Amino acid sequence: MHEIKVDEALWAFSMLPEGIVERWFVATGTTIKAGDRIAEVRIEDALHEIVSPASGRATIMAPVNAVIEPGSVLATLDDTIRAD
Repeated sequence: MHEIKVDEALWAFSMLPEGIVERWFVATGTTIKAGDRIAEVRIEDALHEIVSPASGRATIMAPVNAVIEPGSVLATLDDTIRAD
């Protein structure tokens, strides 16, 4: 099981301590591959794409409009299921 977290480096130049999940490109239960674009988050006025660090079946933990902080878990990946 892998956790997909918001990289703390995205806040390097931010004055605000939090961001927002703008949208998901995948749904819970979707099988994704490492490197796939899966979500978009907004920190201040900047949009950042989140890519999957591994392959597996996604379970979304932070819905659209959720307030997130550095290191927040956005989703989990069940890596016992292989993406083809």
